[in-house]
Amino acid sequence: MKNYSIGDMAKKYGVTVATLRYYDESGLLPFVKRNAQGQRIFTDDDLGYLEVIDCLKRSAIPLKAIRQFMAWCVAGDDTLPKRHAFMIEQEAALEAKIKVLQANLAFLRWKKWYYAHANEAGTEQIFFKPGTTQVDPKWRKKYLAEHSEV
Repeated sequence: MKNYSIGDMAKKYGVTVATLRYYDESGLLPFVKRNAQGQRIFTDDDLGYLEVIDCLKRSAIPLKAIRQFMAWCVAGDDTLPKRHAFMIEQEAALEAKIKVLQANLAFLRWKKWYYAHANEAGTEQIFFKPGTTQVDPKWRKKYLAEHSEV
């Protein structure tokens, strides 16, 4: 089985050595062994764990939750139901975040269209209800009709 240094792992996962040390000190890497000099040594078996940690971290899951999940992983098969429930919970949370991000992206695209047309006209007053600075809802409807992905 091949051994990897902390530097190898940092490079592979696009994080700093300091980040991996922090993860270890935070209890996210309970599987990591140390050599006689006290240096962290990673093995092929650890790659799967690091991939999971990387995914969970990029999904904005708190370190405390990742720490608990990793403890369950190391504990073995008795924790499979907990790990499965955790993944179901995290999937639902990530899907909710994605929905919010998609709505935000849709709004930003509408505003991009709005400002492109306002720039073209030299004024945004073309969008306002007469005598106000309120955007007439007909323009959002027009945009949505032109950009619906049905």
